[in-house]
Amino acid sequence: MMDGAGSAGEEAAVRAAASAYCVALHEADAATLDALCHPRFAMSAPTPAGTALHWDKATFLERVGGREAFGGDPAFGIEAVDVAGGEIAHVRLWVDVPPRRYSDYLGFVKLGGEWKLITKLYRTLSGPALEG
Repeated sequence: MMDGAGSAGEEAAVRAAASAYCVALHEADAATLDALCHPRFAMSAPTPAGTALHWDKATFLERVGGREAFGGDPAFGIEAVDVAGGEIAHVRLWVDVPPRRYSDYLGFVKLGGEWKLITKLYRTLSGPALEG
């Protein structure tokens, strides 16, 4: 979905960035995620205890880069893309990061002609609960 100022090209670019994010998660590719994420990237998730997990970019990259890639093909689905003004975008998707499947709400901002991932809210759809 796009507002009046959005374009099909912008939506396609955001979809490509979201797909690259999912593939990089699958492949444990911290270098791609580093390039994709804004320096002030932050992510949060609720825990079963009613608290929230919060990670900054460095913690996220360390966690992803500190594990092996998963076998097989990446499993993910982009459910919705909303571009506003050609400068901000929201993506709702699911992505498998075994042993879990996550629901991710990604916030992108366009800076210097590039879409950068700046926020991530996520929750576990299936698999073990997150621990705080």
